[in-house]
This record gives sequence, C-alpha cells and structure tokens, in this order.
Amino acid sequence: MTIPTPPSNSQTGHSVAGGLQSNLEAVDAWDEEELEEESFFAASETTAFAGSMLVHLIIILSLALVPLVMPVDEEAVVLVSPPAEEEIEKVEMIDDVTYSDLPQTEVGANSTADAAMAEASAEMFAEISEIPNPVDLEPTDLGQIMVNKMFTEAVAPLDRLKNQKGQVGQSTQGAAGAVDRITFEILQSLEERPTLVVWLFDQSGSLHRQRQEIRDRFQRIYSELGIAKESKAAGFRRNTNDSPLLSSVIGFGKTVTLFTEEPVEDLKEMQSIVQNIPVDSSGEERVFSAISSAADQYKSLRRSRGGNGPQRNVLFVVVTDERGDDANMLEQSIAACRKWAIPVYVIGVPAPFGREHTLVKYVDPDPKYDQSPQWAQVDQGPETFYPEQVQVGFTADFKKEPVIDSGFGPYALTRLCYETGGIYFTVHPNRNVSRRVRSSEIDAYAADIEYFFDPNAMARYRPDYLAPQDYVTKVKASPLRQALVQAAQMRPAQGLSRPQTRFVKRSEAQLVGDLTKAQQDAAKLEPTLIQMATILEPGMKARDSEESLRWKAGFDLAMGRVLAQKVRTETYNAMLAKGKRGMPFEKEKNNTWILEPSEEISVGSKWEREAALAKELLEGVTRDHKGTPWALLADQELTVPIGWKWKETFTDLTPRKAGRGGGGGNNNPPRDDQKRMLKKAPSRPVPKL
Repeated sequence: MTIPTPPSNSQTGHSVAGGLQSNLEAVDAWDEEELEEESFFAASETTAFAGSMLVHLIIILSLALVPLVMPVDEEAVVLVSPPAEEEIEKVEMIDDVTYSDLPQTEVGANSTADAAMAEASAEMFAEISEIPNPVDLEPTDLGQIMVNKMFTEAVAPLDRLKNQKGQVGQSTQGAAGAVDRITFEILQSLEERPTLVVWLFDQSGSLHRQRQEIRDRFQRIYSELGIAKESKAAGFRRNTNDSPLLSSVIGFGKTVTLFTEEPVEDLKEMQSIVQNIPVDSSGEERVFSAISSAADQYKSLRRSRGGNGPQRNVLFVVVTDERGDDANMLEQSIAACRKWAIPVYVIGVPAPFGREHTLVKYVDPDPKYDQSPQWAQVDQGPETFYPEQVQVGFTADFKKEPVIDSGFGPYALTRLCYETGGIYFTVHPNRNVSRRVRSSEIDAYAADIEYFFDPNAMARYRPDYLAPQDYVTKVKASPLRQALVQAAQMRPAQGLSRPQTRFVKRSEAQLVGDLTKAQQDAAKLEPTLIQMATILEPGMKARDSEESLRWKAGFDLAMGRVLAQKVRTETYNAMLAKGKRGMPFEKEKNNTWILEPSEEISVGSKWEREAALAKELLEGVTRDHKGTPWALLADQELTVPIGWKWKETFTDLTPRKAGRGGGGGNNNPPRDDQKRMLKKAPSRPVPKL
C-alpha cells in the first residue's frame, strides 16, 4: 500500500482545485485498504480471545474440583468451624471480651474461681492490644497452619471463656495451703466435666522437701473427690466409663521429662512417681518449655467430641522456687494455654522487691552429710518486667539494704497465671507481717527475706502484667515512668556504706591527708548520684497526673532517696573540705574530730533546698503508702539525718604496755577432748539451685 505524495510547489499546469481533488481521492483509497486490514485483524483477535477464555474456564473448574478429592483436616475443622447456627453467638461473645482500648486477636481463658476471685481480679487495660504471632502447634500439618494464619482468635471452647483474669499476690506459709486451694479449683472444674490435672515439678535440689509435702497432700484431693462423687458433680454424671479425675506428672530442669506415659488415677501410683523424681543439678529451670510441651501433649482433650464440648478440662499446676531460665518462651506458653483454655496455677516463691536474686538457706537433704546451713544465690525476681526500684544502697545506720517481699511472684510466671485465669501462690514458711524475720529463723530451702506485707494492702499496688510492647508503650508515654525505669537500670550507687567519720589529729599534715583520702572515696559516688537525680528530674512535673499508686510510690521513693543520698554525700565532702581549711579545738585537751549525722546543713543553701524536697517526698511515701515496701524503705531513709556536723573529743594516744599475765600462756580454758575427738560429718558443696 502506497500513500500518495502531495504535489510540490514546482508542479505547474494544474489548478489548485484539481490538485486537492486528486489528493482526496488518493486518501479515500488508502482508508478503504486500512479498514479492510483492520477487519482482518479484529476477526483474528476475537478468535484468540474466545480460545483463551475457554482455556481459563477449564483451569478454574479444575481447581474448584480439587478440594473434593483432597483429604480434609478434620481436626482443624473441629477447632475453628462451629455450626452455622452458632457462628453469630460466638462472634458476640468474643467481642464482649476485651482488655485493651484496641481490639485484641486473642481471648484469655477463664479461671474456675468463685465470686471472691472475681473481686480481687480486676482487668488490666492497655493502650495497645497484645497481638502475638500465630503459633503453629503442628508445623507438618498444612491444614492447621492455614487455619492459624486465617483465624487468630482463641479456639478454646466458649464455655470456658469469661471476662476475667487470674489472681496474683495470694500468700501462704506452706505448699499445703496452696494445694488445698487448688483442690477447690479442681472440684469446681469437676462440676463441669471430667478433669486432668498436670503437675509440673521443678527438679532442682532446693524443691526436694516441698515436693514431699505436696505428695503427702495428694490424699486431701482424693478425699474431697469422694465428696464430689456423692454430690453427683457433672464430672461423674456425664462419663461413667471414664475416670473423673486423672493426673499426670512432668519434671523440668535442663530438660523436660514426662513421668506418666498415660494419665493415672491411682493415689499410691501418683505418690510413688513424685517420691522418685530425680534431682537435676544443672541449675537450669526450663519451666516455660515444660508448659508449652504439656499444652501440646494434652491439647487433644480440649477438642470437641460429638458436639458435646471438650472431653476434659485440663489444669496445669507448676511447683517451683525460681523464676525460670527460658522466659523467652513466655508469650508462646501464654498463647498455647489461652488457645486451649488451660488455666495455670503456680506454687512458687515471693519475688524480692526490686531485685533479681535472693539467698536461700540450703541444708543437705542427705543426713549422712554435714547439716550446717549454707546460703546459695537463687534467681527469684524481680516482680516487674523492667526493674522499677532504684538501688542506692543506703538504710539506717549505713547497713546494707534489707531483702523485702514484693508481695507478688516473679513477673513472667505471675503473668502466665494472670493471663490464663489461674492463680500464683507466693509460698514462704516464715511469713510474718508483724515484725522483721531474722536469718536464724529462716527454714531450710527458704529465701532470706526480712520483711513481709499484708496481701490486702498490696493488692492496690499490683504490677502491670502487660505484654512487653504494651508495657514499653505505657512507660514511654509517661515522663514519670520513663524516668523511673531509666534510673532503675543504672548500676547501683552504693552510697556512703561505711564513711570514715573519726579523724585523729597527730599533726596538721597527717590530718589533712586523712581528710583528703576520705574526700576521694566520697567523690567516686557523686557522679552516679548526680546522674540519677538528673534522669529523675523530668518525672517531677508528671507526679500530679500519675494515677497508679505503684508508680507514684516508686517514683517518690526513688527521687527522695536519690536526693537524700546526693545531699548526704556532697555535704560530707564539703564538711571534709571545711576541716582541711583548719578548725581549732575549743578545748585544748581534745585532739579528735568526729563527723556526726545532723539535721542541720551549714555548707550551702542549694543542699538545704534539696534536703527539704527529699524529706517531703519520703514523708509523703510513709504517709500515703502505709504497709508497703516503699513506706518501709522511706521510713528507714528518714531515720538518718541528711546533713553533718563536726564534734570534737579526746583520743588517748599513749602506747599501751604489754600485759604481764603469768602462767606461760596457760590461762586459756581447757579444751574439750571429747568434742575434739568426735568425727564431723563430711560436707559437700551446694549444688546449683
């Protein structure tokens, strides 16, 4: 096809009209050829389109038929696909259960407690809801993986989901008391259906005697079971062919061991299993790994059977005296237990206030060895996600700060109980809320804790049992909380633990040298205390807006103690500098200067203002937070004045003469030959606890 060329300007002999006519005819001929060609291509494209559509329809129909020939994962269907008529009811129940300002993807399991538990278990509200990652319980099961990715809400039976969290701060003097309360929880569970109780025992040596105490208490559970049978509880009515109460035993240390291949119901068999649990001397406690493994082991009992609800209720009871060495598994443990509606009860220890470690009195369990008490460090705290207690190391008479009961258990285990609707029991055999407990009174295998507090008073000071991201978000949103957490993470400021206060003047140069050396010791403390005070300062403006009693008490105590220590240290240094400039004795006989604590601050108005603020904050803590660890520490801080004053006295420098006692050194009392000849039992080192 050729496009006609328009006439050039050099062509002559044609009129303009003739030229235009010729060009129009040529264009018309070109258009007709173009239209014929387009019609040909259009017909070809229509044929291709129809063929392509036919092929795609065949493919789509083939894919639609694939599920009809593939095997169906009945387990997944049972878990997440309720009958159509129940779908609306399920959504409504889940929508009603909320513990955050934003919707959560998981709903916690309930506790089987009564009304008293509900009153002591107010919900926690977080600014950001916890959204844990889906947990693939069976990575090899494609159907289950897809279900977990599609549905993130809990799949536990709805009759076990209630708008209630677990209990914390439940204090007992012995494990037997905790078992008695757990017995009540088991009986309540039997009112619904048959129940499996999984006992998870810490295998460390320090739990040896407590395991025996619980073993002996099993008799109480089975005697109460007879009462439940006579009352025709649901667990006995529904399944006459199945044992209403079954038990299983798992041990954990460095590894997790299942001691009952099949759950047992015989009391003597259970007692024998617990009696023979071996001691794990590795020093590791993988408690959260044990809980996750147990949830996977017994989840089948929580699945629906014939539309009549799950086969059994399942309860976990953990017995341990430490916080656990695998806290990285906490969120996975919570997700698994909430998914299968398994409440977790922990018979544990009180966490020391603001500390990670305590000393436990260890006595060798084998009487063949020396029974003298030894003290071993054990990880039992802190009670919060991040430390919230500033360590300044000063108390009355410059003694070491006492170990105090926080009123709650270690954060991770306690949060596990709280999130799953269980209970954390803080067990200490020497609990006494009316006076100080001396080390000599501490029982074997118990922590050396000096002060305990009334659980009713401590209930208002419950820690924030939030997911890590929620906790951090709330801390960052508050200048007061952020300041306290940052200061608490600093290395401890030991303070004036043993300040030199007595300076004997033998010569002017010697006195100046002694004062200078004491100044150097104090100067090492000042930078840390100044930095702490600087970090805490922004929180002062947010004190009035803070609503939490726990955070208020913690900040005021921290700021008051840090300021008191700062003023005490800096004025100590300033008084030493004053002494170096020369101070005449009022009495000519005197030759010694003593630096005594005093309410008076005579070296600077700045320190007077800081001392006044410190006293105001500390007195406010003792007044507004009575019966708490914060009030105790504030009161001890106030017993020692913040300032200093010089006092002069006389020291006899006359050399002492050697004694003239006779008898050739035979004045010592005679030795007891019989005691000396007795063979002392051999001793062995304390194992890792």
